Amino acid sequence: MKRQLFLIPLGTASLLLAVLFGCTGTPLPSGPSISGHVIDEDGEPVGGAIVRVKATDLAAVTDVGGRFTLPAVPAGAPVFVTAWKSGYYINGVADMQPGTTDVEIVLTAHHTTDNPDYVWLPSTYHEGQGENQGCAQCHSNVGSDLAFTLPVDEWLLDAHSQSAVNPRFLAMYFGTDVDGHRSPLTRYGYSRDYGRFPLRPDLTQPYYGPGYKLDFPDTAGNCAACHLPAAAIDDAYGIDPATVSGVEAEGIPCDFCHKVWDVGLDPNSDLPYPNMPGVLSFEFRRPPEEHQFFAGPLDDVAPGEDTYSPVQQQSRFCAPCHFGIFWDTTIYNSFGEWMESSYSDSETGRTCQDCHMPHTDAVYFAIPDAGAVERDPESIFSHRMPGASDETLLRNAVTMSVDASRTGEEIIVTVTIVNDQTGHHVPTDSPLRQMILLVEVHDWQGQSLVLQNGLTVPEWVGVGDPSLGYYAGLPGKGFAKILMEMWTEVTPTGAYWNPTRVISDNRLAAFESDTSTYVFETSEVSETSEVSVHVTLLFRRAFIELMDQKGWDVPDIVMEEQTIILP
Repeated sequence: MKRQLFLIPLGTASLLLAVLFGCTGTPLPSGPSISGHVIDEDGEPVGGAIVRVKATDLAAVTDVGGRFTLPAVPAGAPVFVTAWKSGYYINGVADMQPGTTDVEIVLTAHHTTDNPDYVWLPSTYHEGQGENQGCAQCHSNVGSDLAFTLPVDEWLLDAHSQSAVNPRFLAMYFGTDVDGHRSPLTRYGYSRDYGRFPLRPDLTQPYYGPGYKLDFPDTAGNCAACHLPAAAIDDAYGIDPATVSGVEAEGIPCDFCHKVWDVGLDPNSDLPYPNMPGVLSFEFRRPPEEHQFFAGPLDDVAPGEDTYSPVQQQSRFCAPCHFGIFWDTTIYNSFGEWMESSYSDSETGRTCQDCHMPHTDAVYFAIPDAGAVERDPESIFSHRMPGASDETLLRNAVTMSVDASRTGEEIIVTVTIVNDQTGHHVPTDSPLRQMILLVEVHDWQGQSLVLQNGLTVPEWVGVGDPSLGYYAGLPGKGFAKILMEMWTEVTPTGAYWNPTRVISDNRLAAFESDTSTYVFETSEVSETSEVSVHVTLLFRRAFIELMDQKGWDVPDIVMEEQTIILP
């Protein structure tokens, strides 16, 4: 039997389930009812089970005797009736005619332990492997006539599928550039008071940037806990990315996410424990031999060994890999930033999934030949999961407003940036990321006017030719979390596997704004000549000096841009 691996959240639930799921349903049509009972494998009634007409909001909850009634089922075509309760696989019966009164649904309890001997299913299609054929067998539109992408197609375009082979990750891990040239191992000095301590790199020798394995050549570290979690699940501190192959090298495979049963957070902070990155904070339900287990946010995926898991719809699902403390310094914190913002309000806020798994026009999450049924597109969420490389997402992250005026011999430009569209700091997560604000004023001949008063772009944006992206000293500013290594005092740094401290952080929190003013001299410009004010907000993936060392060719992305012509 083909399994429905990708389980996409329902957008709404019935009025009856509003208390359970925190949402309301649509008005129910008139029609006959369907009634019956839900029992377990021993024939005992199962109370509190959710019974649903598959792929609809028409649902009921069983009473203590396991009985249910689905009212107002549209007359005519037979329907598929499903049932689920926590601790059980979803099950159901097909071809139920409206008016039926003796429906019986048997629920089978699923296992409650994790099996470390389980072999992961591949995400991509592997013909002739039976149950191990790959998720794409059912969840890709390749070879079908569907007009939209399915979850595997989207996942293949997503950074999560590339986390194990991301060239920036590998270059930072091994201490190489994109061509494989490796920096020398870290040199050390000795102090009678402090013992052995690292020295700055010798830049008179070929140097290709920092690397974890340059500083800690005899250990694997915990990078794999997030970047290669399928490999690291049972050995979070012992996985070298160079040694991983097969499904474990798929980055974050489909099967991995749908084996997650819960997330362990510190009850005092609602954050992951500092020493529990990635896989260490997940609770898994890998199945015993001869069985399967897929957890997801639908309670009506049947038949099959599937079950509903509310955590798949919650931001806490993302927390283990989007929060990280190294040497007592918080490095990754998009989940914590979301928690601190009003976006985390369960009544008025938005989850990570709301923004990063947006609805598309898809009405299936699997091909119809695999048994998929048509659903409301508002109930299907994309697995494309746009992030820091997605231009559309970045261009809708903040709002920039520009006010420019001419007073006597001065041009006054005021720029306000508001983080009004993002539920965490901008930029967030990797401390390599930055926003760069550039403010330019030109006369009618295209000559730049001189900044008389106002901020200039900091040196960490790059000293050199502005046409090549080295904007230091130009009118504007930079937004970033700047780290300094404790021993070498190298700054800015992304080598946070070493002890670091935050020396500045002016990123914009959710709903926070920043206003800066720039005054330009116009004494040499005719009072009747036009001047052009051009303001640009850029997103840069990494510090330019590091990109030069590593050979990364990652163009800046324009987040906001505005031009004003003053008479």
